[in-house]
Amino acid sequence: MAEPTILVVGSINMDLVVRAPHMPAPGETILGQGFTTAPGGKGANQAVAAARLGATCLFLGRVGDDEFGKALLAGLVENGIHSHGVRVTEGVPTGVAVIIVDQKGENSIVVASGANSYVTPDDVFEHEALFAQADVVVMQLELPIIAVMAARKLAAKHGKPVILDPAPARKNLPADLLNVDIITPNLTEAEILTNQRADEVSERVDKAMATDLLQMGARSAVLKLGHRGSLVVSTNGEIARVRPYKVDIVDTTAAGDAFTAALAMGLARGMELIDATQMANAAGALACTRFGAQAAMPTAQEVRQLMAEQPGM
Repeated sequence: MAEPTILVVGSINMDLVVRAPHMPAPGETILGQGFTTAPGGKGANQAVAAARLGATCLFLGRVGDDEFGKALLAGLVENGIHSHGVRVTEGVPTGVAVIIVDQKGENSIVVASGANSYVTPDDVFEHEALFAQADVVVMQLELPIIAVMAARKLAAKHGKPVILDPAPARKNLPADLLNVDIITPNLTEAEILTNQRADEVSERVDKAMATDLLQMGARSAVLKLGHRGSLVVSTNGEIARVRPYKVDIVDTTAAGDAFTAALAMGLARGMELIDATQMANAAGALACTRFGAQAAMPTAQEVRQLMAEQPGM
């Protein structure tokens, strides 16, 4: 059976990563423990993750006409991603993300969008053929909202399921944008989208926020809850908590991207949403066991192995 085709409409960044003993407080200067540059951007991370899981991956986005842009495009090609939907934007820098990773593996990220902010609806409509080829379309919010909305409309026109990873989250998103098949926020993003506060860690709060997301237009909400696993809530009445996997956490950067890519892969293969979410939990957990973003994306074999090693937890 041919592997599915996943179209990612999203951002491409160069990650500038510093490891530090802790997150600096306002006004505090601390000494880092190393500096690296690595390919990133939520869209590109998800594309690499999908390709490593075995998908044929198409990508639509922009880079600048600088050395970062050249390196990032080359990296997409090396990972087998079809990048003819990526436009080089003259006179504009490629997007960058400044990332601090502390000793616990938690991260803090600031993004300068660069060329990502130049993606337009015209870019999207110019590559309508990519939507016709895809089995699933994946989007995030690191591109201009108007371009993401255009991608959602084209996916609907061609009858393609849409997964929206609503990061970075923001309030008062257009209702039309949230009319997607699956939305996949983490807890912080769900708080922003629903204007609720998770003052307590409980299943009741999780379900309340997920239900709000359905009322805002999504047909299914999959909440990424970190060490608590995931929660799936759908308009068909489905509610399920999906178990996490136990791993030694090194760096949580891009764990959510690995999760979203694996969810897309499962959906494209015709898996039930709960089963696809279980696979996504495994992929996200594995991404936490390595430093970096794209370098941490697991293979299909690694995901299968972890699921076999920790069955029915």
